[in-house]
Amino acid sequence: MTPIRCLSTDAILPEFILHTNIEQNNDSLMQADTLPLFYENSSDSIAVAPAYSLKEHVSGFEGVQVPYTLKGDDVVSAILMGCFLISAYVLASSKKYLVQQVKDFVLHRDRSSIFAVSTAADIRHLLLLILQTCVLSALCLFDFFVSRQPTLILYIPSYVLVAFYVGICFLYLLMKWLLYNIVGWAFFDKYQTELWMTSYATIIYYIGFILFFFTLFLVYFDLSLLYFVSISFLLIISTKILILYKWIKLFFNNVYGLFLLILYFCALEILPCIVMYRVLVQINNLLLIKF
Repeated sequence: MTPIRCLSTDAILPEFILHTNIEQNNDSLMQADTLPLFYENSSDSIAVAPAYSLKEHVSGFEGVQVPYTLKGDDVVSAILMGCFLISAYVLASSKKYLVQQVKDFVLHRDRSSIFAVSTAADIRHLLLLILQTCVLSALCLFDFFVSRQPTLILYIPSYVLVAFYVGICFLYLLMKWLLYNIVGWAFFDKYQTELWMTSYATIIYYIGFILFFFTLFLVYFDLSLLYFVSISFLLIISTKILILYKWIKLFFNNVYGLFLLILYFCALEILPCIVMYRVLVQINNLLLIKF
């Protein structure tokens, strides 16, 4: 019978402690060796994971922003539709009176035809045409300044700019009306001044009709800035020539008044246009700063 060998705890304990210490040292060495590699791999995976997930899981591509155009603006389309309805209504209601106004302007009649008597309805229709001229002029100014300063439409809504330009055009016509009355009261008689105001109103009416067709081409045919400025200058020069023609017929019947004619023309026609343009430029810059 084989004898059982009994080991005392004093002999086993040192060997167990030695074996445990060796295993702990090996574990610490493994952790010390693999820990930097783990963090390095984890940092790489963190850096790569978002890019990889974006490439793998995001479908489609970045869209291209469509540039602003007048024909794509609902406000501009509504304004043009309203101007068309105003023109159709006025032509259907006061066509004879408007034709008579043109004849009186061209033929330089000192009194209107006895068959063309203005009524309250005609006056209301003519006021609508003046409003239409202001609105269409505001659309032209809106297109011009937005083409020169595209940031305007990015920060300010189109209807705010158009309403602002309509107000400026109305104030411009009101200022011209006051200047004409003051000059007529100071230097000419009341009858001549009334004839001139009627002739000037006739120019404003028909400028509104011309501006309607010009604005349609401007909006729906994408006229370049060069063509826009050229046609605008042509319309302005034609209007000033008509004003000069009427002034000569009404106020200056001799050569000696030519100097006064040039003086009045520059003071009442050229200078207000320049002042209005500079004021609009400064106000646009102020609006960009505020908004």
